[in-house]
Amino acid sequence: MPAIAIPKKTEKTEPTPKAKTKKEVPDTKKTNTKAKEDPADAKVASIRAKNLDLAIQQIQKDYGEGSIIRMGDDYRVDVDVIPTGNLLIDRALGVGGFPRGRIVEIYGPESSGKTTLTLTAIAQAQKNGGLAAFVDVEHALDPQYAKKLGVNMDNLLVSQPSSGEEALRIVETLVRSNALDVIVLDSVAALVTKQELDGDIGDSTVGAQARLMSAAMRKLTSIIAKARTTCIFTNQIREKIGVMFGNPETTPGGRALKFYSSVRVDIRRIGAIKHTDGTVAGNRTRLKVVKNKVAPPFTEAEFDIMYNEGISAVGSLLDLALEHGILLKRGSWFSYKGEQLGQGRDATKDALKADEKMYEEIERLVKNALSGHGEEEEDSIEF
Repeated sequence: MPAIAIPKKTEKTEPTPKAKTKKEVPDTKKTNTKAKEDPADAKVASIRAKNLDLAIQQIQKDYGEGSIIRMGDDYRVDVDVIPTGNLLIDRALGVGGFPRGRIVEIYGPESSGKTTLTLTAIAQAQKNGGLAAFVDVEHALDPQYAKKLGVNMDNLLVSQPSSGEEALRIVETLVRSNALDVIVLDSVAALVTKQELDGDIGDSTVGAQARLMSAAMRKLTSIIAKARTTCIFTNQIREKIGVMFGNPETTPGGRALKFYSSVRVDIRRIGAIKHTDGTVAGNRTRLKVVKNKVAPPFTEAEFDIMYNEGISAVGSLLDLALEHGILLKRGSWFSYKGEQLGQGRDATKDALKADEKMYEEIERLVKNALSGHGEEEEDSIEF
């Protein structure tokens, strides 16, 4: 009897249950280990979060409240400000204006609105009873234009220094007086050192301006904070040689001002504003906050700078009213509460200027919307 089938059946049946039991045992162990690891992971995460909060508190204690912030948080440092008088710009700055006790840098191409923005801030400070000084290093201040922007020239301190050292010493003396709310230096690029003045045109003075600014920033930062003076430096732009990739633009005066500034603003002209007959009436301007220690940075604002008028508060109010649904636009017509204001942007701006009561009402609604209290006012608005 050669055929024996019994041992073959036992060989086939025995390994299959053993293999199943071997596979099932490690699976239960893995689930058990995962269940045991979850509390430990949560504990480690809790400790890390606590340590991070302690580190952030220590950094803010050592280097200031706005030295480190979470980008996702709607974070604002509680600081006093000098408003610009323009709701769009104040919103972009995050705290309602230029912070007191801080250094601000405003830079951009030629005729972009740098000096106009500083004079507007000076006008707002004077309206609130403050004092201001303008250090005109470029020797280009136009008193008539400043008056049109609302600056009281009788109460404005103006200095036109002959050297960079003299300009920065004047700024230091004014800050130490503790009497000024705003000091503007226009501009850093025009600061010329005594070394360069004593030499001939074309002599190499590599790094002289940067060393001057670095020394000045080290001295000015602390006294500006104690005096709670807003110190605004305007600056021009230059181009790096041989840059093939990336942004070739840079600002003169070295890197010190970039580090010591709490707010850095890039302002540029993006288009022309024309009348119906084709004549240019102003510039459409874009402002970008590239650095901000008191609010989240990288915010932008677009506004109108009109010739012989300055930054248009009416134009910014019109843009914000459209953004929040306070005004409606159908085609080229603008309407408020079902009433047509005008056809086209210019006509609507003229209508708002002519009706002071309506202007104040729309401004109040826009401010409520910006502050988050617009819901209470919405019931009274009918379109």
